[in-house]
Amino acid sequence: MRTIDFSPLYRSAIGFDRLAHLIENANQGNNNTNQGYPPYNIEQLSENDYRITLAVAGFDRSEIEITSHQNTLLVKGTKESSPKEQSNYLYQGIAERGFERKYQLADYVTVQAADLVNGLLHIDLKRELPEAMKPRTINIGSSDDRLAN
Repeated sequence: MRTIDFSPLYRSAIGFDRLAHLIENANQGNNNTNQGYPPYNIEQLSENDYRITLAVAGFDRSEIEITSHQNTLLVKGTKESSPKEQSNYLYQGIAERGFERKYQLADYVTVQAADLVNGLLHIDLKRELPEAMKPRTINIGSSDDRLAN
């Protein structure tokens, strides 16, 4: 796998270091062998509403922890190892292991709700820009108006 050198970006762009770190972390995440578990979808419901859906069959609400801190969303599933009878599986396709998934959230994206329905964990997200960040129209005056004040 080819590595990308971001040092020119650090030298010539101010304030884009977070973006470069996100790209580096995403690139490193591709080497993780557990990336496919549990499977998930990310969908855009509207311009500012998103939903992450994870397939967490076999997990109870008490075994899933969702944490949002700064711009990172962490979803962690912990399976308690219970003393079971030794089963003689002919095929075992249902994973019974814990997981940890991290998602980088853009600025002003917050978690609104989470629901576990039929083995699918739905996490609803919303981007809410502060008023100061929203576009505004600037009225054009004349220099005569400024001199009169």
